[in-house]
Amino acid sequence: MRSSVVFSWSRLRDSGPFWMAVAGLCFGVMGVFVKLGSVRFSTAELVFYRCLAGFAGILLIVLPQGLSVAVKPAMLKLHLTRSISGFISLMLYFYAIAHLPLPTAVTLNYTSPIFLLLLTLGWQRQWPQRSQVLAVLFGFVGVVLLLRPTFNEQDYVTGLIGLGSGLLASVAYMNVHELGRAGEPDWRTVFYFSLVSSIGAGIWMLFQSTPLTRLTWSNLWIIIGLGFAATCAQLSMTRAYRKGKSLVVASFAYLTVVFSTLFGVLIWGDVLPPSSYLAMLLIASTGVLTTLVQRRN
Repeated sequence: MRSSVVFSWSRLRDSGPFWMAVAGLCFGVMGVFVKLGSVRFSTAELVFYRCLAGFAGILLIVLPQGLSVAVKPAMLKLHLTRSISGFISLMLYFYAIAHLPLPTAVTLNYTSPIFLLLLTLGWQRQWPQRSQVLAVLFGFVGVVLLLRPTFNEQDYVTGLIGLGSGLLASVAYMNVHELGRAGEPDWRTVFYFSLVSSIGAGIWMLFQSTPLTRLTWSNLWIIIGLGFAATCAQLSMTRAYRKGKSLVVASFAYLTVVFSTLFGVLIWGDVLPPSSYLAMLLIASTGVLTTLVQRRN
């Protein structure tokens, strides 16, 4: 009996959905630190410190072990495509957050699993299973029911920018999956993303109109927590797409919205209607059912 439990836990820990659930929790924690830091730092500073902390964390892993970051040109192209698309997606997402209601911006960004489904069909010419398609679509319905986004007609350009963040995020996720299939380790994928994003966010931060916020002991803990949570989230997400089928893993990406909502209830006392809890149950159940169907097949 005990060996059976150990074996089941070992299989679960080695699965893509498990690591995407861990990534969703870490992204939710990261969102808490973003909210805490938003009253002290500008958006550009938060993006920069998030990426820089991740880059420093990966260096602490790489340097003591003497690991090499050098890759072949074909792999470098994949790394750069993943890193650039992921960074631009992040910038568009933060722009949408600044100019749209938060639930609307988050909903538009979480169209990424749907775009990933379309990319799988159109680019890779792979026909997913019906259960995977239903999980992605029902999961997105759950996000809409949970966040209840609103949209004004004059915001259609900003809305397209929010959709662009979801599209580019799906491109990044697909490249993460391809890097995993090619045998690239998780840390190297996160290393290149953190490097490219740190450079891009640093340039963005230097051109902002407001003066830079001085780091002190009173706000440094926010940066450390933000960087640690973001690094754990990126490593977990990269491992998830390496170990699991991309659409099955993508259906678990919606859990980030669930964790973020629950943190809002626990920390800031947000009050949710009963429909929100039903929506969270829908998001969680679709991912679990897809995994069970995938294992049965």
